[in-house]
Amino acid sequence: MSTARVICAGFGGQGVMSMGQLLTYAGMIEGKEVSWLPSYGPEMRGGTANCSVTVSDKPVGSPVISGDATCAIVMNLPSLDKFESEVKSGGKILVNSSLIERKVERTDVDVYYIPANDIALELGNPKVANMIMLGAYLQAEPTVEVDSV
Repeated sequence: MSTARVICAGFGGQGVMSMGQLLTYAGMIEGKEVSWLPSYGPEMRGGTANCSVTVSDKPVGSPVISGDATCAIVMNLPSLDKFESEVKSGGKILVNSSLIERKVERTDVDVYYIPANDIALELGNPKVANMIMLGAYLQAEPTVEVDSV
């Protein structure tokens, strides 16, 4: 791994900030260079929320991710609409297919459709959809060790 630049996005209350923080803290535990930059919409619950996470072997020059994300983890349709174009060619987009019916339009990225809310309900806890998405991300892109998370 050299540098992972990940956008986590969804509605407030879906745990996108927690997902990003866990990924960042896991990188810190492993001695990597990290940054976490939150961005909230006008409402805390129900409004849009996203964060930019960078985990790298090299110093992080800027926490801002603009058009060069290696991955976007999107939990709702507005987030897919907003961040699909921010992933660089060859990157990955993880889509919560429980809430997003639209398919990713790009053909130059790897796309994973994960029914995170459905899996969370099967597990008996609808609040773990974010952890399901984080686990799927770590399977697709082993940025940090699962044990560190």
